[in-house]
Amino acid sequence: MAKSSKYVSKTPDDNGVIHWSVEENQIWQELVERQLECIKGKACDEYLEGLRKINLPHNRIPQLHELNEVLKRETGWQVAPVPALIDFDEFFRLLANKQFPVATFIRSREEFDYLQEPDIFHEIFGHCAMLTNPDFAEFTHQYGKLGYAAEKKDRVYLARLYWFTVEFGLMQTAEGLKIYGGGVLSSPGETQYVYSGKPEISALEVLDVLRTPYRIDIMQPLYYTITSIKDLFEISKMDIMSLVEKAKELGLFEPKFPPKEKLAS
Repeated sequence: MAKSSKYVSKTPDDNGVIHWSVEENQIWQELVERQLECIKGKACDEYLEGLRKINLPHNRIPQLHELNEVLKRETGWQVAPVPALIDFDEFFRLLANKQFPVATFIRSREEFDYLQEPDIFHEIFGHCAMLTNPDFAEFTHQYGKLGYAAEKKDRVYLARLYWFTVEFGLMQTAEGLKIYGGGVLSSPGETQYVYSGKPEISALEVLDVLRTPYRIDIMQPLYYTITSIKDLFEISKMDIMSLVEKAKELGLFEPKFPPKEKLAS
């Protein structure tokens, strides 16, 4: 989160409106239509219900105040415009105050399929629908409060919990494996990859998650599953910081991926 970005977020005008270009709205439309097709039969019911509630426009990038009306009504959350990249301190502070950071830029056509930093498509299409769900919203709120109060060395462990739930979380349901993590829901490649038989899929145990290394620039070799969104609510009530201490004592698991510098060979 501390690195620099080539993207620059747009600033809302005095009325809170962001002025998007015709091309930016076109990119949004193409991304939304492609991904809606991609997640058919794969996204969890809570996500699809959330999409209906926020009534996502397909032909243009939504204004943040439109999302805020729905989120406020459903769970008391809001979205907050932020620069392309923010530090952990600001990230946790926003979540602790029920504000979800949304970088107000959209990817270029050159990075249409994949970009490492979260743009407005990832944040809104991937995450906002789930924030209409009370259990998911409460988990995210408690996570923010925990992270904001935590020391820097402990935030690295907490980041893993967010990564394997909010970003890359899966759910085992009566209808089969479903996706609730925004990092998967907003990525066509990752959505297909989850069902390819290649990644390892394990039941989520918080202590295991805290000990699992990850990389942001590859397909995930491992995903963790919950059985319902209620599980996240239950996790939010746990003494997670005591589990962080235990994870530090036990040490990290061996990574299931090669180190970065070896990828080029």
